[in-house]
Amino acid sequence: MIDSSTYEIDVVKAANSKINGVNFDDLQFGRVFTDHMFVCDYIDGKWQKPQIIPYGPLSIEPSARVFHYGQAVFEGMKAYKDDLGAIFMFRPQENFERINKSAARLAIPEFPRDYFFKGLKTLLDLEKDWIKVGLGKTLYLRPFVIATEPAISASPANQYRFMIICSPAAEYYAGEVRVLFAEKYSRSADGGVGFAKAAGNYAAQFYPTELAKKKGFNQVIWTDANTHEYLEEAGTMNIFFRVNDTLLTAPNNDRILDGVTRKSVLQLAKDYNIKHEVRPISVKEIKEAARNGNLKEIFGAGTAAVINPIAAFEHADDVFELPKLENSYASFFKDKLTRIQHNLADDPHGWRYKV
Repeated sequence: MIDSSTYEIDVVKAANSKINGVNFDDLQFGRVFTDHMFVCDYIDGKWQKPQIIPYGPLSIEPSARVFHYGQAVFEGMKAYKDDLGAIFMFRPQENFERINKSAARLAIPEFPRDYFFKGLKTLLDLEKDWIKVGLGKTLYLRPFVIATEPAISASPANQYRFMIICSPAAEYYAGEVRVLFAEKYSRSADGGVGFAKAAGNYAAQFYPTELAKKKGFNQVIWTDANTHEYLEEAGTMNIFFRVNDTLLTAPNNDRILDGVTRKSVLQLAKDYNIKHEVRPISVKEIKEAARNGNLKEIFGAGTAAVINPIAAFEHADDVFELPKLENSYASFFKDKLTRIQHNLADDPHGWRYKV
């Protein structure tokens, strides 16, 4: 373990800030980036001294292994500012542990905890003006690591770059979201890397998602790769179903990402005595519940979207419109989570991390 008090991060400040040219009331998710980025290289078997430098292009050789063998993992996090100007993150220890779990699965060296947290704190202190006050206004944080060794032999790299970039964000999705239950394509398979936030997982789902969009749907809810009989995860979110007053979600396995928001929703359900079950959920069960009126809600849960209600789904040419509820579980959980994140409510589980 590295003692963060024994080293300083080299900081090179941007000569001019871009912030005055940003319209924070009209942000497209992930399109605008702040003035600085965190960079740390892995060379000669160890992580080097971290730096924070002005945000800008990288110089990287075309033979870097990331381009050829896909050694790339990432995380999604957010920073929030309360009415007094204090800055918080939400359960960042979970993200730190998960990016190292993802890295290990792709034969990437794990990143030191103190580098990670000191890097985040230093970066957020520099970019604090980019974090705006108000529910739904956040600074999205993207830690990631890529293989940078210039070599095209098929083996793990011996050089890597760990980075953190930041993007101001508002609501991720707008309007009604309609989904397609997967019948042919799979997001991941047993023994694969579905549990990791590996870049290739997302690339592999783009094509079937584009097919779904041509049919008028926004996302795909993935089914198990072996039988396509069980519902597992949405495109960028974990997925929840409300049948009558019972909340259902699939159990974690090596195909499903262990979502931080998912964990938080399950804990809140326990806190507020909402009946919930973590178990396999079949397509047949959900279609039957929709037909007999027992399916009340479907919603996704993830860092970017927080909670995203689903308006309709299709499977095998059967289309089901979901009811519009005044007091939905989706709105309940989103309100509880965002108020905790923005320091507007008690935090009994210690999820907030003050920067």
